[in-house]
Amino acid sequence: MDKSSGLIGGIVGAAIVVAVFGAFLLPTQIEPEIIETESNIPSAIGQSSQYTKELSLVEIFEKSEPGVVRVNVQRGESESSNGVGSGFVFDKKGHIITNAHVINDATKVIVTFLDGRSYNADIIGYDEFTDIGVIKVNADLKLLHPLTLGDSSNLKVGEQIAAIGNPFGLSGSMTAGIVSQLGRLLPSGSGFSIPDVIQTDAAINPGNSGGPLLNMRGEIIGINTAIQSTTGEFTGVGFAVPSQTIAKIVPNLIAKGEYNHPWIGISGRDIDPDLAKVLNLNDAVGFLVVTVVDDSPASKAGLRGSEDIISVDGINYPKGGDIIRSVDGKEVRKIDDILIHLQRAKSVGDEMILEILRDGRTTNVTITLEERPNGN
Repeated sequence: MDKSSGLIGGIVGAAIVVAVFGAFLLPTQIEPEIIETESNIPSAIGQSSQYTKELSLVEIFEKSEPGVVRVNVQRGESESSNGVGSGFVFDKKGHIITNAHVINDATKVIVTFLDGRSYNADIIGYDEFTDIGVIKVNADLKLLHPLTLGDSSNLKVGEQIAAIGNPFGLSGSMTAGIVSQLGRLLPSGSGFSIPDVIQTDAAINPGNSGGPLLNMRGEIIGINTAIQSTTGEFTGVGFAVPSQTIAKIVPNLIAKGEYNHPWIGISGRDIDPDLAKVLNLNDAVGFLVVTVVDDSPASKAGLRGSEDIISVDGINYPKGGDIIRSVDGKEVRKIDDILIHLQRAKSVGDEMILEILRDGRTTNVTITLEERPNGN
């Protein structure tokens, strides 16, 4: 997936047809923008595996199916506003993880377990910026089979995976495939984008939203979230939010119903070969700051945006802004590297050191991260 500029702390990527599915199927043309508890999480994620050896697909399904649920939602009185998604049991207290877009604005949520028993669920909280939601049921303990989170940071392209969910309402369906790519940037519909997303070719369709993506040890390494499609149905490219993000977001949703994302407050564009030539750079790497949001962490730290426009062969290029080369010592090749670092390693109130190129000289700027504002 190509990347584009946007407001850091979430950035809208290049044009892509993404069908966000679950309660509704929404094939949406996303245009480029310049904007800006107690659980089954191991204490050291990925070091405590439920299974120590790889399993067959049959074994994975048999061990995981009891922990996967169907999520029916009602929005208002119209039948057309009802929908179905998936979810999985998180702990013995009845917390269930699903997608935010499955449950947001729902007036009623019903969870159905493997044996057919259904329960009304309470919405505990959801985070639209990562499309993760938590609901809770007061169900028979015998029905609660928590699934274990694996370590998505250990995934490799080509690794075999499996997905379980309720495509088109067909409960308990399993599909298999491979990890097609890692570190994708996925528009979330919130004005920001989800970083570090897993791409897979496992068949994922409307109704799979919120279901688990599993590795061959039967551990959850992602939550199925979206597909790239012109029809709204599976065409070979699906996306899942990684388990590392789940492990960071879910405990906060359970504890306080929300997660506060860190925010920088800049917009800009990746350095491509044409822009590098215009700016007299040796390498096409880094991120050019075009706009700094007023009263943002970036503004308070003194970051500078572009003040000039230069036209070359009829194309306008921004010029004069800071170029971010690294964050906390990690190289920035493009905006994805900043977003992934924010998602994985940073929280509101943390400091982050940016190495920037300004007026031909390299310098460091320290930013104190603040809470991302709601909306676009």
